[in-house]
Amino acid sequence: MAHPAEGTSMLTKLGVGALTCNSFLAAYRSRGDPSSLAFVLVAYVTLLLLLHSLRRFERAAPADRGRIKAAIWALSTLLTVMFASRVAPLMPPPVGVVVWAMAAATAGGGFWAFFVSH
Repeated sequence: MAHPAEGTSMLTKLGVGALTCNSFLAAYRSRGDPSSLAFVLVAYVTLLLLLHSLRRFERAAPADRGRIKAAIWALSTLLTVMFASRVAPLMPPPVGVVVWAMAAATAGGGFWAFFVSH
């Protein structure tokens, strides 16, 4: 694994490459469905922003980490809500409620871990 000052590791580059390829294929398959295409594009951009924010957080001085933590929480919460909004309607209503409850617990737990517990 590369040290933060050395640049991006090969594993990270491979992961982003796989994400890009998978997102391109998903976008291609959803070309007749604008909402699916928008979902793929927003999820892809959000994941890239999340990875960028995590890298910035690793490199930031402790005094500068607060705003970056807020961005990381917001991006991860956005992804959680996006995926819950796609999964919950496919489930029976009681399971859909559980999906949304888990999404809320994840977002709330992340907020607590990032901002309250310290």
